[in-house]
Amino acid sequence: MPRCPRPVERRLTTTIPDLLPSAIPPIRLSTQPLVNGVFLLDKPAGLSSNIALQRARKAFGRPKAGHTGTLDPLATGLLPICFGEATKYSQFLLDADKTYDATLTLGFTSSTGDAEGQLQVSGRPQVSESQLRKVLDDFVGPIQQVPPMHSALKKNGRPLYEYARAGLEVERKPRNIIIKSIQLYEFKDTELSIGVTCSKGTYIRVLAEDIGRALGCGAFLANLRRTRIGEFAVENATTLDTLKELEVTRLAALLLPVDTLLEGFPKLILTDDAAALIANGVPVLESGELRGRVRLYGPDGHFLGLGEARDDGVVLPLRLLADRSGIQAKMV
Repeated sequence: MPRCPRPVERRLTTTIPDLLPSAIPPIRLSTQPLVNGVFLLDKPAGLSSNIALQRARKAFGRPKAGHTGTLDPLATGLLPICFGEATKYSQFLLDADKTYDATLTLGFTSSTGDAEGQLQVSGRPQVSESQLRKVLDDFVGPIQQVPPMHSALKKNGRPLYEYARAGLEVERKPRNIIIKSIQLYEFKDTELSIGVTCSKGTYIRVLAEDIGRALGCGAFLANLRRTRIGEFAVENATTLDTLKELEVTRLAALLLPVDTLLEGFPKLILTDDAAALIANGVPVLESGELRGRVRLYGPDGHFLGLGEARDDGVVLPLRLLADRSGIQAKMV
């Protein structure tokens, strides 16, 4: 009877570590602090808005951030910076009215509309204060404004300032803006100081040039300081120098709660059950008189996000916080 061959014994000599890549990068847990809220920066002259943003962001540990309205390097003043969850609602501040203190130099024009351009004598101003007030009043209300060539607006995919640097001028469509008010602060010789409250999209440089043209003597923007955006005022802002001197433990006190960006909308406090449904993206039925966009809060007062109350009483979640457990202005 033939013998059956003995089974060949095969030993597993390859171990689990041998099957793994030779160099596995270690898992690194983020040590970046959780930062959510609005920081009011008093931007200095000489810095672009983006550089000012990055310096403030560095002080707070480099969280996700964005500013709410560009200021030219020449300009100073209020630059609200949204950190973390606040970036979801920054558009509402971008759309808000803005107030500026502006100094115009009369009798000269500038290639850029401000003090950074090439100046040219255009005529000595010969106007009385009453005539000046009449001209300023003529600019109050809905007007059209042609954006300047030295701006970041794009034409055919390229910023206008790139055309300007190449010595080219391209056609720009006028934009509808609203000048809410112009206050005359001081008028002496060739210097005119005014306060302007205006809608979004307004270029104070262009307004300065248009005022000079209306006065018949030309003008350019010599200085600009933004003092207010919506309900935020520069008096409550912090400079970069002060920010650098503060200890990390004191930075959280500089952050405003996320929901301050939405204070123009009414507040709706939900029940526990309704808050749980909204937090999961489910519309709820709420009896009440509120209609339109509303700030949503849980019964304990923590902010959930932005919703919309319809005429039939249904409340829809529009834009919610990622953490609906009560995240406010904080650093942990």
